[in-house]
Amino acid sequence: MNIHLTGHHLEITPSLKEYIETKLAKIFHHFDHVIDAKVTLTVNKLEHIAEATIHLPKSDIHAECRGENMYTAIDLLSGKLDRQVIKYKELHKDHHRVEGGLKHQPIE
Repeated sequence: MNIHLTGHHLEITPSLKEYIETKLAKIFHHFDHVIDAKVTLTVNKLEHIAEATIHLPKSDIHAECRGENMYTAIDLLSGKLDRQVIKYKELHKDHHRVEGGLKHQPIE
């Protein structure tokens, strides 16, 4: 899993990088098939923006959050991405029963 961090009008410190990696690790616990993630952190005057795009096998997930400081924006971003990944996982889950269906029951 690759995480690409980009700072726009912001220098990414090692503590900020570690914080992002720990927050995104929660997403990887839900879904193992994440290809890579691109995270962009931006500062516009008093507004801190965190946005991320996660590449999955069949689609991409994008989220953007704004906060009063960068850590709250990253917290909100990880929550949004977590909900979207869970929704993606539910939509692409195979709902067919292989062993429990009537077709596969032994005949007595």
